[in-house]
Amino acid sequence: MRTAGLPMADAWADRARRDHGTKTYHHEKLTAEIGVLVESVELQHRALEENYRPYLHVSGELRSVAFVDVLPFGITEVVYSPGRGEKVDAFYEFDDQQLIVLARKGYFGRAFRVPEQIIGIEWELPATVNTLIVAPPDGDAGAPVIFTQVHHIAQLEIDADTSGYDLTDYFADHSTSVKAQADSVAAEPSPGPEASSSLFTDNELGLTHQGERPRSGTQHDMPTGTVASHLRRVESEVSAERAKYRAERARTVGTPEFLYHEHVARALQTTTVPPTALDQERDRDSQAHAKTAQGGTKPPEAGDEGGPASERFDDLDTAEHDDFIPGS
Repeated sequence: MRTAGLPMADAWADRARRDHGTKTYHHEKLTAEIGVLVESVELQHRALEENYRPYLHVSGELRSVAFVDVLPFGITEVVYSPGRGEKVDAFYEFDDQQLIVLARKGYFGRAFRVPEQIIGIEWELPATVNTLIVAPPDGDAGAPVIFTQVHHIAQLEIDADTSGYDLTDYFADHSTSVKAQADSVAAEPSPGPEASSSLFTDNELGLTHQGERPRSGTQHDMPTGTVASHLRRVESEVSAERAKYRAERARTVGTPEFLYHEHVARALQTTTVPPTALDQERDRDSQAHAKTAQGGTKPPEAGDEGGPASERFDDLDTAEHDDFIPGS
């Protein structure tokens, strides 16, 4: 018998399991074949550890479940209305022989594509299914209600043996386009040194015409004054940036520059020490001696603190002329 089904995730399935007054039939790990309306097929590749091995990611909607064994009430197949079935994700693995066939069909070419004829049709794939059948009330001739759950519905692993589909037969042969592409690449001349792109613009190089390059010792050389001024500007900018960086480092606590500035540089700086009374007296003696040598000593003015020092200098000068011997 073919009947409509509901997914096991439906809220009525949990309610039927908890209702002890309802007669139910529960089956697990039933072998079945599901019908999937394929909506997209993408060619993808494994990781580096698997040498980027290609595979197909098949996505679609569950449309039917056909059981190998007949279930209670003669149920053999469950169908789902469009848009009511669960989403199915299957991953088709190629074996080594299939990869050889794909390579011969131009797998490494730019025109290699997934065939469109395998999209938009219903695939029949093997699966394992759990079911919950709710029997109709006693004496009721109504149909039973069946809930289904497909194992690994979001990650079905299939291949040519399990699915029965050798998908390499559907891929078009692009080997001729690959050969033509290889021949066109081989026929292209190798680019010379003039074909390489320059890192500088024509204005920076001082070119007068497109494609013309400067030559040493010709009129196309860059003016020396322009280069020198440019270098001076760059050097001043670099020096200013370096000084700014050092100043920031000297203000940052914990840096070597900060420790040097606080504990070494400050100790080496020359500090201005206020002159002592002895230093002031020596300065006044020197000034008085210079005036005497010029022909006379100016008497100290009223309130001049240098008076006693001048009188002491006169006494020493007189003693020198009278052959005065200190201590006599």
